[in-house]
Amino acid sequence: MKLAAIDIGSNAVRCQISSVLHQNGKVIFKKVEYVRYAIRFGEDVFTNGYISEEKIQKFIKLLHAFKLLIDVHDVDNYMICATSAMRTSANATEIIQRVREAIDMEIQVIDGVTEADIINKVIVNFLDDRNYLHIDVGGGSTEFNIYVNREKVASQSFEQGSIRHKHGEDSKELWDSMRRWIEANSRKNHLSRAVGTGGNINKIFELAGKTGSKPIYRKQIEETAARIASMSMQQRITDLMLNPDRADVIIPASEIYLSAMKWAKLESMIVPTVGLKDGILHALYERYHPEERFITDILS
Repeated sequence: MKLAAIDIGSNAVRCQISSVLHQNGKVIFKKVEYVRYAIRFGEDVFTNGYISEEKIQKFIKLLHAFKLLIDVHDVDNYMICATSAMRTSANATEIIQRVREAIDMEIQVIDGVTEADIINKVIVNFLDDRNYLHIDVGGGSTEFNIYVNREKVASQSFEQGSIRHKHGEDSKELWDSMRRWIEANSRKNHLSRAVGTGGNINKIFELAGKTGSKPIYRKQIEETAARIASMSMQQRITDLMLNPDRADVIIPASEIYLSAMKWAKLESMIVPTVGLKDGILHALYERYHPEERFITDILS
């Protein structure tokens, strides 16, 4: 079986095609194709309130390319999910209709709670018996989840992300609201470690020289972010080999991760390098096997 997930974020659109394998009682999602394109819908939406015609036309071409890729790989099923930028855009309904008419693909615009629930499908596989604060920072929104004994007990989505923060599209009231939610849940649930997901924390983890399942410490995140912040945009691209769309949002994103860890008084974080696209693949598999309880693994 092959499944495909398309994640339409505020910064980039991702398409992943994976084969589903069964091995020693596990369901394994083996990546066979992965394409990421920096569409940057958030730059339009968080400034003007809508997505420009130029980007709409490019977006339809991109989805058409993904559809051809899905067809070539004989994919059994796929799902397209759009998050914060499309949730906010004044012309989202028009875009969805144009995509439907042009290439016969259906986009689901999901709310923050649904986004967190989908990510939850894969995150639980990386947790132990500690109590965790899961921090998922996207371009337009941040999702917080609390896990106790590998069960999610609380969840909250905030319209705050790396692109919004970069452009100052946030407020003291929003930051205070996030802080109060985390502090209250941290005291209530005795949190001991963070889980970080999102492209920016993945890159910070890599730049800090971390690999595998070992945690990164808050001090290491702070030191890595300070090193990046001291460099010009061109140095980040040439010396650190960051994509331009990563180089300009990695510091705003790091400020959200670090603030959340400080509010929760957490010193360490695991970074499983998975996200919404992986959760979408799990959700698709569950459609075929709704009664099956399974352990999953992700292979690059």
